[in-house]
Amino acid sequence: MGDDERWKARFRAARVSLPGWAHDAPHRSVYRSNATGTWEIYAWDRTTGDRRQVTDRPNGTWMGGVDPTGEWIWWFSDTDGDEFGVWRRLPFGGGPDEPAVPGLEPSYPAGLSVGSSGLAVVGRSTDGGTTIHVSRPGADPYVLYSHAEDAYAVGLSKDESLIAINHSEHGDSRHMALRIVRTDGETVADLWDGPGKGLGGLAFSPVPGDQRLLVEHERRGKPEPLLWDPVSGGVQEITLDLPGEIGADWYPDGSALLISHSHHARDELYRYDLASGELTRIDTPRGVIGGATARPDGTVEFSWSSSASPPVIRSTSGEVVLTPPGPPAPGSVPVEDAWVPGPGGDIHALICKPEGPGPYPTVFDVHGGPTAYDADSFSPDAAAWVDHGFAVVRVNYRGSTGYGSAWRDAIEGRPGLTELEDIKAVRDWAVSSGLADPARLVLTGGSWGGFITLLGIGVQPGDWTAAIGIVPVADYVAAYEDEMEALQAFDRSLFGGSPAEVPERYEASSPITYVDRVTAPVLVMAGENDPRCPIRQIDNYLARLRELGKEHEVYRYDAGHGSLVVEERIRQVAATIDFARKHLDLT
Repeated sequence: MGDDERWKARFRAARVSLPGWAHDAPHRSVYRSNATGTWEIYAWDRTTGDRRQVTDRPNGTWMGGVDPTGEWIWWFSDTDGDEFGVWRRLPFGGGPDEPAVPGLEPSYPAGLSVGSSGLAVVGRSTDGGTTIHVSRPGADPYVLYSHAEDAYAVGLSKDESLIAINHSEHGDSRHMALRIVRTDGETVADLWDGPGKGLGGLAFSPVPGDQRLLVEHERRGKPEPLLWDPVSGGVQEITLDLPGEIGADWYPDGSALLISHSHHARDELYRYDLASGELTRIDTPRGVIGGATARPDGTVEFSWSSSASPPVIRSTSGEVVLTPPGPPAPGSVPVEDAWVPGPGGDIHALICKPEGPGPYPTVFDVHGGPTAYDADSFSPDAAAWVDHGFAVVRVNYRGSTGYGSAWRDAIEGRPGLTELEDIKAVRDWAVSSGLADPARLVLTGGSWGGFITLLGIGVQPGDWTAAIGIVPVADYVAAYEDEMEALQAFDRSLFGGSPAEVPERYEASSPITYVDRVTAPVLVMAGENDPRCPIRQIDNYLARLRELGKEHEVYRYDAGHGSLVVEERIRQVAATIDFARKHLDLT
């Protein structure tokens, strides 16, 4: 298989997500797959082995799941990737779909929880803020909660008497508080750890009568779990002797927690027995766990991959749980770790290299988020660059998750500029160590990474040979005006206010402020229907590039914040590689 066929085969290889299953009917599962060339929702009856494609839309479907009874599949219907729409449902066994909650107007989704009785809690985000609605079978939905600030419907207790809501009524959507209400809207309890310390509701106990909510807190400077009984007021912190960040979920019988431990861009799984406090490691390969769920028989199913190995859905029973049709994706090269001194502490970078000696033409691929991080997981994009002779450097800059709350929050007040300090430190190390050819350096990234890319070629114009900004923030004030309300709330928390309140901060962090300093040729890729990085603000930046006579190219596509269509993704990656090769004189 030639290099051109090999990298494209990684995208075309069918993939499946970790199946979610119905609590009252565990043999009924729902998952996502790109088996048809577009990501869609599938139903899987584990008893019969039957698999059935549930959705079929030109630009794909991403959000979907099965209700606790296993009778209904819910999926979110937007328009061409704009993320604005309504929930629909259809019978698990097949049949026409219908509005899941008649009477609710389209919105951005803000959480969903469905009970065994059919009671549904639906979160909606609009320009007016967040509303959370309750819907009972045969009755009109009613408003349970409403606030101008960002909020999210977390979950419904097993007996359907309590509803958990994450909210930011205190004005900071990056560090939310929790409220428990009854279905009539009566507040049962509130939990907030104060400024700069967020609480994230995860799930109520799966056992009827047990009203405890599993919560993620950061009281000791990193995400850790606790159990909160909002009725009695009891709080039990789960303190584990593990160095990294910790997530958790319930075992189906409520006797234990499934612990996910993330440390230095790799993951581990553990079982924590609630009665004894015993922590038992679950045997998983070295790499990244994309998701995990405990089954009623005590086994754990998990999605696993590494930089060198494509994703697979495994079970602790030793079996592969779900295999997609067709040939598997070709593997790639393993990742190497680098720790580079930076202005805020040591920076973790992940390196993938092609064969042969360096220095290499090098791509700095900046992750999005910013509340995310790069890990030792399989990336067809990174593998494609390596196949074409590039080294790939991914930097977990300040602002990334995975390295504690202080590292994550260090960008507040001057977003973009702080991240670039870390990226520059790694860039200079890559050059001085002989890894990277200083005359052939590409800065690229998508979403927040696209924002960092465009900001970087303006703030650090001499450091980069070419740049590729994918669905970026390019004009921050215009982006704020047009983006979804939840992201406006996020930006207010990140900058310390709105553009009207702290205009100097938005100006300092906006790529369009520095567009006159750009010297590197730049490719900008944008989705026409993107609600996160809207098209108008990108057009503003492109207009300034044209006015100033800056060398640039544009790739536009008819979808949202990315594409769920495999062949479109291949066209996009081909465009980025061709652009880089042309401007680095590698053609």
